[in-house]
Amino acid sequence: MSKLCEGRVVIVTGAGRGIGREHSLSLARHGAFVVVNDLGGNVDGTGGDASPAQQVVNEIEAMGGRAVANGDDISSWDGAKRLVQTAVEVFGDLHGLVNNAGILRDRTLVNMTEAEWDAVIQVHLKGTFAPAHFAAEYWRDRHKAGQPVDGRIINTTSVSGIYGNPGQTNYGAAKAGIAAFTIIAALEVGRYDVTVNAVAPVALTRMTEGLGPAPETDEEREMRSPKWIAPIVTWLASAESKNVTGRVFEASGQTLAIAEGWHRGPRRDPIADPTKLGPAVAELLASARANAGMNGEDGTWPQSPR
Repeated sequence: MSKLCEGRVVIVTGAGRGIGREHSLSLARHGAFVVVNDLGGNVDGTGGDASPAQQVVNEIEAMGGRAVANGDDISSWDGAKRLVQTAVEVFGDLHGLVNNAGILRDRTLVNMTEAEWDAVIQVHLKGTFAPAHFAAEYWRDRHKAGQPVDGRIINTTSVSGIYGNPGQTNYGAAKAGIAAFTIIAALEVGRYDVTVNAVAPVALTRMTEGLGPAPETDEEREMRSPKWIAPIVTWLASAESKNVTGRVFEASGQTLAIAEGWHRGPRRDPIADPTKLGPAVAELLASARANAGMNGEDGTWPQSPR
């Protein structure tokens, strides 16, 4: 088997379990040196345990690969900086950053507390921004010094963010923000030979096991395995993906797709009198595509509130 990431140094956050663990193992199988970052907390972000990250490191070393565990809090400025420094100090370089860490504090809008909102935004949005900032800074400095750069930032968004899911205004807003962050960052760091893409995974993990009906058959469990997310992330971390940037990929055991994002739909000339807007808006809505549902398809989202 050819190794897509031979000798490349890649950080994976939230890598101790589930999807992040699969990313780390796949990257290692393809020759990457992996920084396995994980606080080892609960699904809601509380607690901490260094053993999950170390267990993944042990698995990688058992297969003959190289990895190091890191327990820094990626949603803190200093923690994100130390994480990037760890990759450079241990392995001598950095080629990829996979922002995968996340938590859930699901609640409907009217019941959500300030703390539940802040915690999710902190881990997902700042926990993507801060490591990406320090990785991009490292690559910018190398580029300015005339050293070769072939950098990759791979973020984790969600169908809950790009399509919408009740009970997840905090999580969905954070994940939609990550999709926008991906597109804008790609426009900014391309000059340093760095690409930025995102993946919207669908898989059965600790975070998602209570969000829907449990799989009833082996076939259903196989389709919802987190292992199906790792191939596209491994490819995006490789040198082969150098011409792909600013894209959001959906990945699961059922599909690999590109989410096409916002586009301007039906339009007309502006109207100055708000009393005349009703018929014009009705005309626009009649021609517009309905918002996609969680399956990414048309016609599964109500057009008007109840």
